[in-house]
Amino acid sequence: MGNGITVNKKVKHTFRSLRYRNFRLFFFGQSISLIGTWVQRIAAPWLVYTMTDSAFMLGFVGFVGQLPTLLISPLAGVVSDKYNKHKMLLITQIALMIQAFLLAILAFSDDIQIWQIIILVMLHGIFNAFDVPVRQSLVVELVEDKEDISNAIALNSTIFNGAKLVGPSLAGILITVTSIGVCFLINAVSFLFVIASILMMREVPHVKKEVKSGMVSNLKDGWNYTFGFPPIRNVILLLISVNLFGIMFILLMPVIAKEQLAGDSATFGMLMASSGVGALIAAIYLASRKTVKGLARMIYKAISICGVALLLLAYSTNAYISSVLMVIAGFGMMLSTASGNSVIQTLADDDKRGRVMSYYSLAFLGTAPIAALISGWAAELIGVDNTIMLSGVIVLITGFLFWWDYKNIKGLIIETYKEKGIISKEPTA
Repeated sequence: MGNGITVNKKVKHTFRSLRYRNFRLFFFGQSISLIGTWVQRIAAPWLVYTMTDSAFMLGFVGFVGQLPTLLISPLAGVVSDKYNKHKMLLITQIALMIQAFLLAILAFSDDIQIWQIIILVMLHGIFNAFDVPVRQSLVVELVEDKEDISNAIALNSTIFNGAKLVGPSLAGILITVTSIGVCFLINAVSFLFVIASILMMREVPHVKKEVKSGMVSNLKDGWNYTFGFPPIRNVILLLISVNLFGIMFILLMPVIAKEQLAGDSATFGMLMASSGVGALIAAIYLASRKTVKGLARMIYKAISICGVALLLLAYSTNAYISSVLMVIAGFGMMLSTASGNSVIQTLADDDKRGRVMSYYSLAFLGTAPIAALISGWAAELIGVDNTIMLSGVIVLITGFLFWWDYKNIKGLIIETYKEKGIISKEPTA
C-alpha cells in the first residue's frame, strides 16, 4: 500500500505542470501534432533519397530546409519578445499546416518534382524559424509557479520525444503499406489538434516590456545579453557544436539504414524510433527531477554518453545493435540539449527570453543546414562510417571543453538562481 502511494506521488510530481490549464491544453495538442510532424520528417528525406539516390542531395535538401532558421532566428527572437506569443503561435501553426497540405497534394499527384520539394521544405523552414523561439519561450509563461518551469520544459521535451518514438514507426508502416502522400496528409490533419488547443487556452496576457523600437537595437541587445553572460554563452556554444556534428547520425540515417545495414524504410523507422526511446527516457528523467540544480553539470556527462555511442554506431553492421546504440545516443543527445534548454530559460531575464531562445533555436536547428551539407559531402568523400566516427570524436571533445570550463560558470549560475528565487542557498548548479 505504501509503495503504491509513493509511486502515485512520484507520477504526480513528474507531471505536476499539467495542473495548469493552458499548459495542459498545450501539452495534449502538441502530443498529437508532433506525431504528425515526425511522420513528415521521416517521409520527406526518404522521398528525396529514393527519388535521387544521392547522399549529397539528401544533405542539400536538409540544408535548404534549415537555412531559414540560421538566417531568421535572431529576428524571430525580437518579434517574440515584442508581440503576443500566444497569437504568434497560432499563426505559425496554421502556416505549417498549409505547407503540409500542399506537400500532400503534390505527393498524391504522382508528379512531384525535386524542385517542388525544395521550395516547400524552404517554406517550412521559414515558418519554423518563427515557431520555435515563440513556442519555447511561451512554455515558461504557461506555468504560474517558477519552481515548475524546469518541469514544464522537461514535459515539453517529453512530448517531442514521445512523438519521435511513435512518428518514425508510424511513417515506416505508412510508407510500406500506403504512400508518401498519406504521411504528409496525416501531418497536415494533426495540426488541427494543436490549433484547437491554442484557441481553447485562456489568452496569455502580453506584458509590455522595455523593448526598443529599432530592430537593429533589439538585435544588438539580444546578442550582447546572450553572449555577454558566460553561462548562457557557454551553453549556447556547446549546443552549436553538438548540433553541428552530433546530429549527423540523424541526418545520415537513411544512408545508414539502406547501405550500411542493407535495410529499407522499416529499418529507417526502427532506428529513428530507437533514438526516440532514448530521448524519451531522458525527458522523463528530467521531468521527475525536483529542481534545476545540477543540470549544468549534467550537460557534459550526457554529451560524453552520446559521443561514445556514436563511435560504436559508426562501424555497426547489425540493425539490432545499431538500434541499441541509437537508444544510448538519443538519450545522451536529449539529456544534453534539454538540460541546456532548462538552464538557459531559467537564467534568462523575462524581457529577453525570446531573443535568447532564438539563439538556442539557432544552436538547436540553425546549425542543421551546415551539418546537412557537411554530412552529405563527408559521407560521399570518406564514407558514412568514418563520418559518424568523426562526429563522435568531436562531440567527446566538446564535452571535455565544457567540463574544463564548468568551474568558471558554476558560481554565476548559482548567484543568478538565488536572485531569481529559483533555488535556496545550497551551492549546487
